[in-house]
Amino acid sequence: MNAGEVAKTARAASDAAAHLSTEAKDRVLGTLEGLLRERQEFLFEENRKDIEKAKSELLPESLIERLKLDAKVVDEMAAGLRDVMQLPDPVGEIVKMWKRPSGLQVGRMRIPIGVIAIIYESRPNVTIDAFALCLKSGNVVILKGGKEALYSNRALFSLVTEALTRCGVPAEAAQLIETSDRAYLYELLGLSDYIDLVIPRGGEALIRSVAEHSRIPVLKHYKGVCAVYVDEWVDEEMALNVCLNAKVQKPATCNAMETLLVHEAIAPRFLPEMVSRLREAGVTIRGCERARRIVAGLDEATERDWQEEYLDMVLSVKVVHDMEEAIAHIRAYGSQHTDAIMTRDYHNAWRFLKEVNSSLVLVNASTRLNDGFQLGLGAEMGISTTRLHAFGPMGLEELTVTKFIAFGDGQQRS
Repeated sequence: MNAGEVAKTARAASDAAAHLSTEAKDRVLGTLEGLLRERQEFLFEENRKDIEKAKSELLPESLIERLKLDAKVVDEMAAGLRDVMQLPDPVGEIVKMWKRPSGLQVGRMRIPIGVIAIIYESRPNVTIDAFALCLKSGNVVILKGGKEALYSNRALFSLVTEALTRCGVPAEAAQLIETSDRAYLYELLGLSDYIDLVIPRGGEALIRSVAEHSRIPVLKHYKGVCAVYVDEWVDEEMALNVCLNAKVQKPATCNAMETLLVHEAIAPRFLPEMVSRLREAGVTIRGCERARRIVAGLDEATERDWQEEYLDMVLSVKVVHDMEEAIAHIRAYGSQHTDAIMTRDYHNAWRFLKEVNSSLVLVNASTRLNDGFQLGLGAEMGISTTRLHAFGPMGLEELTVTKFIAFGDGQQRS
């Protein structure tokens, strides 16, 4: 189908999707979970085609890592489906009610957004996560994965279609676009009569391109320049462990630490051990002048490093005079994605929480925890750094809007 036909088909299915019962939606998700388990070898075989193609095209190792479908990824997708099944259905929820002097009872009710187009790169698990969240929240989803994951996305989507069909739910509730033609994508992004929201997930170049060409509202995050500030009042061993996790547990993700800020009072003790552990894990470190005086052999950090999303085993380190300088640095160079403070000082913790306005601000915990699954939202649609409608990990509630409802007893406007 051409872009217009896909969008019109999705719009036609949106009314039925919006009024599916919770039981019907959960039955589809449960069936899909079973299919993921049953068809693992099929999924792995199709995924190998993408991996081999990516290697032959000499794509970056970090991208190839994001492409992989293995037993762990299947388990995570299945766990995400179970979590979404167990979450309350947001559709029809009355958020609040209040009474006007006239006696009119006014409230707000959650309803689906409608038709959502998801444009994503690399990670094929997004196919399942996005479908699950859109179905449970009553939305129709149009999925547009990257050409590097074509075989994997096609295989996963075949299971989605089978689950819908088995459960008697119209298969048009989900659409997959397989072409990599940019003209097709740009045509899709102009169909504001049929598509209500676009969510791009991928690199900064993809997100900027979608935002520039779309006539449809776009929820986006351009990049994750995430910082951890180590305060002078800190449990040093905890800080060492948390910072190591934030950088090396999965460095190619948008919530990995890219900048380490260390209070000058603790830097002479903390930095040598921190750098030793990071180097042992294979991290290249670029430091400010003060950091390089404390630890020999660090590369020099330039102005560009402070605003860089490495998505790799590279870290920039800066010694700061106090928390005020740390917060100023985050405001100047951060991307309002995820930032953390390591401290045992109650007042410093709360000041950091209040003054750093990222989508998730943490105290004594790894930035890698900014994830819908980790925060109890089930699977996530992505992490929005757009402050309109949704900010942070997008779960079920963020895929709905509220409409006003009112109960009267003959009230009229005078």
